[in-house]
Amino acid sequence: MIGGGGGLIALVLALVFGIPGGGGGGGLESLPGALSGGGGAGQAEAPFQTTPEEEKLVDFVSWVLDDVQATFDAEFRKRGRAYQKAKLVLFRDRVDSACGGASAAIGPFYCPGDQKAYIDLSFYKLLHQRFGAPGDFAQAYVIAHEIGHHVQNLVGTSMAVHRAQQADPEKANALSVRLELQADCLAGVWAHHTSKRGSLEMGDIEEGLKAASSIGDDALQKGAGQVVRPETFTHGSSEERMRWFMRGYQSGREEDCDTF
Repeated sequence: MIGGGGGLIALVLALVFGIPGGGGGGGLESLPGALSGGGGAGQAEAPFQTTPEEEKLVDFVSWVLDDVQATFDAEFRKRGRAYQKAKLVLFRDRVDSACGGASAAIGPFYCPGDQKAYIDLSFYKLLHQRFGAPGDFAQAYVIAHEIGHHVQNLVGTSMAVHRAQQADPEKANALSVRLELQADCLAGVWAHHTSKRGSLEMGDIEEGLKAASSIGDDALQKGAGQVVRPETFTHGSSEERMRWFMRGYQSGREEDCDTF
């Protein structure tokens, strides 16, 4: 998993971003135990009854998923490459993936093994209530960050980092931070392009920055009453996450997201 516990890149702190999604009606998927909702969310083997609030969120997630993947599809085409869409799986409580089983406590994660992103929708409520990062764009940022991990998987960055971590375990955390900050930057690239299309509203970028700040490793450690220990970071500090997101947003170019 990327951005979750276990799998390719372990996440020490829970509830931190790290997943790509998949193309709306065709890319939003329900699995056994997964949420089933409006907007062509797919067929679940054992669908749950969704609340009206959840249905609205599923529709919004589907739109964001389409928009983010359309952005990177266009960017890949510019380079003569074919973009392969990921899928976004919505679940409750726990889910099985090609990277193994996971509970909602892990937070959003991306599994390179099946090219799917996994999100328990209760995470968005936690993002608002516990981390003080409300708003539609904060929710969209989670998905865009995860799509960033999918892009890294497609171009080979994720596997290169995994190999480097195996070769030099002492650098595993530092390499994980670079991978996560690049995904933040790629989320900013999407925000740049969707802003040019007129899809952002006043305050959206501020919501994204608030989300990035709230889930920086230093902020999470302070919030847990721990001493801040940069050597244990796996996703980057609040300042770093905001800075790389803004770099992608201001540039709109994937090549400006070289955190390595």
